[in-house]
Amino acid sequence: MTSLFLINILLALAWGAVTGSFSELNLAFGFVLGLGALYLIREQVGTSAYFQRVGRAFGLAFMFVYELVLSAWRVTMIVLRPKIELQPGIIAFPLTVDRDFEITMLANLITLTPGTLSVDVSEDRKILYVHCIDVPDPQATIDDIKNGFERKIMEAFR
Repeated sequence: MTSLFLINILLALAWGAVTGSFSELNLAFGFVLGLGALYLIREQVGTSAYFQRVGRAFGLAFMFVYELVLSAWRVTMIVLRPKIELQPGIIAFPLTVDRDFEITMLANLITLTPGTLSVDVSEDRKILYVHCIDVPDPQATIDDIKNGFERKIMEAFR
């Protein structure tokens, strides 16, 4: 799987060399072209799982953008209320992900979402502590993260 990603990157670099431009946009276009080329020969080289993983990674990215807009709207509504009634708190989120990369990605996605901040990870890497600007129901927040970001990360990277 990793070798196919590297081949895709090499195809993007080859595209940059052929076109004479190594701008980010041109390399991204070359990556998409390389993805298309690998898709055309997927049965010969066995890349079907690679495309499923790429699709899941795009699903994770789409979900992040959706959650980013939704939480930014929620924070805006909190700030614009005449009387701000918040229940801030730190929740202990039990981690299902166990790889360092996955934990880091989850913590970063939570931190980049307005209204939440990853504070710490327990020494045994089983609990992620998250500060929430408004958490009336901690279990609902835990369930949202578990069924949202954490599930998508596990789908995309396992």
